[in-house]
Amino acid sequence: MDLSSLTVVELRDLQQQIPAELKRREAQDKVRVLNEARAFVKARGYALDELVGKEAKAKGPTGKVKVKYRHPDNATLEWTGRGRQPKWVGEWLSGGGTLESLAV
Repeated sequence: MDLSSLTVVELRDLQQQIPAELKRREAQDKVRVLNEARAFVKARGYALDELVGKEAKAKGPTGKVKVKYRHPDNATLEWTGRGRQPKWVGEWLSGGGTLESLAV
């Protein structure tokens, strides 16, 4: 495909179409390869699950954790209350503030 003859608009349109097309083709290719593998293994008297074990179910995406604490003067400073305490929270607490005063 000669891209040099396309306009900028056509190139951008093509660029937007590529990810969806790649995803679709990769899914088709995976199904094809899996079916070929099953046929290959079956021709030798085995089941695919017998050789590689059953596929583990993929975990779904986890939801975003809600913010529990927010700096009163700078709303971009947020903390979910999970993991290591951010520096700004430590500074707030050492300055005499409380976590309750940061609660959303």
